[in-house]
Amino acid sequence: MIDELDLAFDEQVEKGKPRHRRGRGGKGGKGKSAVAFLMVFILLGVLGVGGYLGYEKIKGFFTAADYDGSGTDPVQVSLGKGSLTEIGNTLVDADVVKSTAAFTQAAEDNPRGKNIQPGTYNLRKQMAAKEAVTLLLDPKARVSKGITIKEGLTALEIYATLSKATKVPVKDFETAAKDPQALGVPDFWFNRRDGKKASGTIEGFLFPDTYEFDPKATAEDMLRVMVGKFIATTTELDFVKTAEGKLSVSPYEALIVASLSQAESGTAEDLPKVARVAYNRAYKKKMPLQFDVTTNYWLQLQDKGKKHSGKMTDAELKDPKNPYTTELKVGLPLGPINNPGKAALEAAEKPAVGDWLFFVAIDPKTKKSAFAVTNAEHDANIQKACRNGVPLC
Repeated sequence: MIDELDLAFDEQVEKGKPRHRRGRGGKGGKGKSAVAFLMVFILLGVLGVGGYLGYEKIKGFFTAADYDGSGTDPVQVSLGKGSLTEIGNTLVDADVVKSTAAFTQAAEDNPRGKNIQPGTYNLRKQMAAKEAVTLLLDPKARVSKGITIKEGLTALEIYATLSKATKVPVKDFETAAKDPQALGVPDFWFNRRDGKKASGTIEGFLFPDTYEFDPKATAEDMLRVMVGKFIATTTELDFVKTAEGKLSVSPYEALIVASLSQAESGTAEDLPKVARVAYNRAYKKKMPLQFDVTTNYWLQLQDKGKKHSGKMTDAELKDPKNPYTTELKVGLPLGPINNPGKAALEAAEKPAVGDWLFFVAIDPKTKKSAFAVTNAEHDANIQKACRNGVPLC
């Protein structure tokens, strides 16, 4: 390899005397050459011994500091999502490994080293980096398992799921959720362009995903993480700009549509079509949505449980006390009725193109819906659903 010093040396040779010159006297030139050769030989020998000793002395400066053995005192360490370097830094701070460099090298040397997952682990202090990597890849070392929050769950259902997994009381989640802004929801999310009031609750902002929470996390901590995931996902989707610019609705209204689509769609491919029906009825035709899922949401808030559309009574569907009703009022309901996933959010910001005003689930096996523009088409679809065993007739 040629470095800058080599190049500089070559330049000096070209500018100065040539590298090879003939001596004035053949005999004298040969003598000087022999002496020079001997001196070089001796010098190389000295440098060789000295270089070896020097290498042995300083090689420690170039080796990553590491502990020996399997460690000492037990310690719990929580790791978030991040690079091997970030994980290594956390482990150094907890005195699990001696240096980040030793940890990253050990992880890279392990075929599964890049599979270390976020979570809380039972480790030991002052472990050899290789031992630490092995333990982090052992499922038995993990203190907490991932808690999966499914798409379309209501806030109350999420509290129950989290409480069951963490033993944190449901009331703690209910108390923490009373102030969505304190959990990270920006104020502008509760603005509407349709002249209606926003519910102002946490509903809709608890993003469904699999989470690894610290065993010591409070209800507020957990909900804040979920809100943070919602903000990150909508930012990634450019949700706010798309809703305001291309759909001319507020992000909150689009979020409501996402929750309605999540609740009404039996398949992912139907999500954009259901979103389009909601927009068409609420904004183009200015008519009641007549989405039964908003009645179900009200029933759940009253602790009365869910019902199939075909089994809801007329009194339940047209309950004047229901602030989320879409039977009696034109346009979108008071707020989101669940917590939609990424696909539903995408459907709400990029709805399918069509003039549909009606839809009905027609196949209990595939859960697909049929969409219609006119009442006559919709009635025909309902009859088809009944023939397939859907309890609507």
